[in-house]
Order: sequence, then C-alpha cells, then structure tokens
Amino acid sequence: MKYLTATEAGLVSCHACGHVQPRERGNPHPRCDRCHATLHERHPDSITRTWALLIAAALLYIPANLLPVMHTASLVGDEDDTIMSGIVYFWTSGSWPLAVIVFIASILVPMLKLFVLALLAFTAGRRSTWRPVERTKLYRIVEFIGRWSMLDIFVVTLTVALVRFQSLAVITARPGAIAFGCVVILTMMASMQFDPRLIWDPVDDDTQNPTQHNQDRAHE
Repeated sequence: MKYLTATEAGLVSCHACGHVQPRERGNPHPRCDRCHATLHERHPDSITRTWALLIAAALLYIPANLLPVMHTASLVGDEDDTIMSGIVYFWTSGSWPLAVIVFIASILVPMLKLFVLALLAFTAGRRSTWRPVERTKLYRIVEFIGRWSMLDIFVVTLTVALVRFQSLAVITARPGAIAFGCVVILTMMASMQFDPRLIWDPVDDDTQNPTQHNQDRAHE
C-alpha cells in the first residue's frame, strides 16, 4: 500500500499552527493563511543547526559533571559539591534509590539524549533508509523526555542542598550548575531544530524510484 505524502499532494504544513494548505507555486516566501508564519516544507538548515547545538551541549556536558554545582559555607567550613559527589554520598549513606534516581536523571538521561540526537542527525544527513520506524520512535522518546528536562536541574539542586546540609549554612550556585542548565536547554533546542520528516525523505525517494536506488546501491 502506497501512502501519498503532503509534498506529492501539493500541500505544506505550517510549523507554527499546524494548518495544512496548498503550496504557492512561484512564491519564494509563502506564508500561512491562518497565522501568517513563513512556510517551509522542511525546517531550514535542520541538520546543521542540530549538530551545532549538540556539539555545544556535548562540550558543556564535561564541565557540568566535573565542576561543583553548589558551594556550602557554614560555621564548620566550606565545601564544594559536584553531581557525582552527591550520588556517591547517597550511595555510601545507604540511600541507594536516591542515588539511582539522581544518576539516571542527571547523568544517564542527558548522555542518552546527546547520543540519540547525534544518531538521528548523522543518519538523516547521510539520507539513510535504516530502520526509519525505530528512529522515529527514538525521536518521539527524546521529544517526550525534553518536556521533563528541567527536572534534571531540580534534581541536581535538591541533591546538593541535601548533601551534608547544615544549619546556619549559606548555599550558592557554582559554575557546574550553569553548565548543566545550558546542557539541558541546548539539548531541548536541538530536539526542536531536528526535522523528523528528514528520516522518511530517502525512504519515499526509494519507493518512487526503486530502479535508480538499486543502481546507486550497485555503484557504492
């Protein structure tokens, strides 16, 4: 069963309001009939922007985990805490469920988001036809997790506030917290910039031109 795409039907969807309307032939800058936003069949420079945001997030991911996220000053003394120090404290103190939650929310989830988005951008840039359904599901998972990404910052703040929290103490944010917040925001922006329709474009091209696709595969 062959599915008719919006492009084949001469239609384009507005990325702002979702309104589907006929494409205007000859108009270099078409606008939505409903919200007047600029129409694009695909997000402009989607893969390039996604890679730029991912690289920036990956570079900030290192100081986010190495630098202290909180500084605690009390009558007893001063202490800097990183994300890993909070995880180690919970684990050694017997609160291993909290240690697992913090590790997943603050270490594992951001790392997986970076890996999945990099995989999607790489395969889409190479116009790969490898497992498009599974890659689309991965994108949906990342997009869903992105809605809860600010929970990571909350977990980090709560963790460091609880680790060896003492009375008459003053807690201030450190550069690690800023770097971690930037990682969360950049990965969210990268997910928004990636156009999942790019996953299916080469699949549709192969369906329309199977002979040419076989010839191209033979030359590879």
